[in-house]
Formats: sequence, C-alpha cells, structure tokens
Amino acid sequence: MAGTQTKHYDLTDLLAIMVRLRDRDRGCPWDVEQTFASIAPYTLEEAYEVVDAIERGDRDELRDELGDLLFQVVFHARLAEEESAFNFADVVQAIATKMVRRHPHVFGDVHYADIEEQTRAWQVLKAAERRADGKIDHSLLDAVSRGLPEWRRAIALQNRAAEVGFDWPGPGPVLEKLDEEVRELNAEFDTDPPITERVEDELGDLLFVAANLARHLCIDPARALRRANAKFERRFRWMEAHAHEAGCELVELDLAEQENLWQQAKAEERGVDQSACPVSSSSKSR
Repeated sequence: MAGTQTKHYDLTDLLAIMVRLRDRDRGCPWDVEQTFASIAPYTLEEAYEVVDAIERGDRDELRDELGDLLFQVVFHARLAEEESAFNFADVVQAIATKMVRRHPHVFGDVHYADIEEQTRAWQVLKAAERRADGKIDHSLLDAVSRGLPEWRRAIALQNRAAEVGFDWPGPGPVLEKLDEEVRELNAEFDTDPPITERVEDELGDLLFVAANLARHLCIDPARALRRANAKFERRFRWMEAHAHEAGCELVELDLAEQENLWQQAKAEERGVDQSACPVSSSSKSR
C-alpha cells in the first residue's frame, strides 16, 4: 500500500512477540510446544549460520543470522521466565556483571603487562568464580565444558594440558603422531572381522591428534572443514552440471568416469586448460 511505513521494532517489541508466540490460546502451536531441549539444536544451528555468513563476508545475511541467534536467546529466556527461573533482564544482568568483573584492566585500575598475563588472570578469575559457585576443580580439566562441540573440547583439553607443559614442542612431532595413528587404524583392519569398537577408538585417536595439529598450526579446524566442505560441494556441483551437459547423469557413470570429472573440476579451479571431453562418448550413449 502506497505510503505505508515499515514498523520499527526494538528489543521490547521482540520480547513481546515472543510472549505472544508462546501464548497457549492465541500463539503459534509449534512455538507453544517447544522446550529447552527441543530448541537447543536450532540454537547451535543458528550460531553456525552466523559463522557461515561471516566467512562469506555477507553482511546483510550476517544481520539476519544475528537476529535469528538473538531470537534463540529470547526464546530460552522466555521458557525460563515461564518456569519462574529467570528472565531476559536477568540474562543481560548476568553477562554484563561478568564482563565487568573479568575485565578489571578496562573497568578498574588493574594493569597487565601483556596479553599472556591477561589470559592467565582471566583463568584465575574464572577459577575463583567456580569456587564461589561451589564448583571445586579437582583437576585442571574440570573447567573444560562438556557442552562444547567435540573438536572444540579436544582443543580446550589440549590447551589446559599445555598449561603445565604436557604438549608437543611443535607441529612436526604432531604430524609424526598423526602418521602413527593412521598406521594403528590400518592395523585394526587386519583383524577378521574388524572390531567396530576398536576401529572407532583408533579413529577417535586420529581425529584428536588432527585437532592437536590444527591447534599447533593456529588453524581453526571447524573453519578448515567448512572450507573443505565448500570445496567438495563446489566441485561436485560442477561434476553434476558437466555430466548433464554431456547428456547423462552422474549416477549413469562408473567410478572411473566420475573420478575423471572430479579431476577436471579440480583442474578448472586451478586454471589448468582441459581439452579432454568431460564425459566419454560411451557414457553419453547410456
């Protein structure tokens, strides 16, 4: 309608929208039936989508994804308020208080010589908070959250162990350890039949060492895997498109022909001239 202006919403409006969505008489049936557990996977998904938008440099999408993530916080806070546990204002109060407490060099008169000293002080403050909450650390590893994605928890465990010197001196020895884990995994396949639990155990060891290698290289393994996923998707879609242009579908090609397309997709990304036909003439006639 001409002259209609878009309503400008603020955080108060968002909280009111959440209340309406959860209204058992006038709300949305899907929202009404949700619990902390049922929406937790969506919270994690929204966080990853924020990261994805950042990786792609899409600021418009980042704005939208941050909104989706904020809505997850509002949703959880509303569920808690319905249980008379806490509300959104309590969430804001808790995080603001924590940030001020943990940054005495910003909001107080404390001075740290460098980032390393600040990091050590941060850990001391966190440990003091845990003791105040009645959470006694019997191990250096107690403070590592069990709610982290496993790759992040692996790195967190390794970082904590490194604080007392239990660490490899650099990426070289970690690469050697990675080779060792590959050999141990291969050895499990020599059993007849392979024992699933032992194969899983050795694969876990391999992944743990791979995470350690990423840590030593100062590479975020999730970012590296996202790049690998994007690369695979890009190349596979190229294969599908070129097979279709040749008059067939990927499923009609044997593995050797599919591998030929894969290699050509890789070569095209690298700017290598490919004169060979993407699919053999025998494939086209299938």
